[in-house]
Amino acid sequence: MDSFITIRFKRKTAKRFQEFSKKHFKTHTETMEAILDFFFYNEISPKEKLGPTGRTIEAKLLKRINAVIAIMRDVEKTQTKPTAAMIQSLFETEQPNEKPLIVEKKYAEEKKEVRFREIESARFTTKGRAKR
Repeated sequence: MDSFITIRFKRKTAKRFQEFSKKHFKTHTETMEAILDFFFYNEISPKEKLGPTGRTIEAKLLKRINAVIAIMRDVEKTQTKPTAAMIQSLFETEQPNEKPLIVEKKYAEEKKEVRFREIESARFTTKGRAKR
C-alpha cells in the first residue's frame, strides 16, 4: 500500500479540486495523476493559453455567417431579381389592347354629361388616313 503525504492548499482551491475530483474521478489521487499526465504528455504548461475557446470561435463564425448572409441578400437584390424580371419579360407575350385611335366626344343634352363614342378603327388605314 502506498503511503500518503499531506500537501497544503488554500481552502478555496482545495474545495474546487474536491468538486472536480468527485465529478470526474473516483479518488483525489487519480485526479491529480490525470492532470499531471495531461500536461506532461501534451508538453504544455498550465500557464500558457491554448488559443481561442469554443465561445470565441462561435462568435467569430456567427459574425462571418451574418456577413455572408448580407452579401447574398445584396446579390439577390441587385443582380438576381432584376435579371429574372428581364428574362421573364422577354418570354411573356403581351396581347396589345385594341383601343380606338380617335375618341369622339358626344354631349347629352338631358344629362349634361360628356360621353365618349369609339370610332371604328376599321375606317382608318394603317397610315392613319381615312378610307374614302
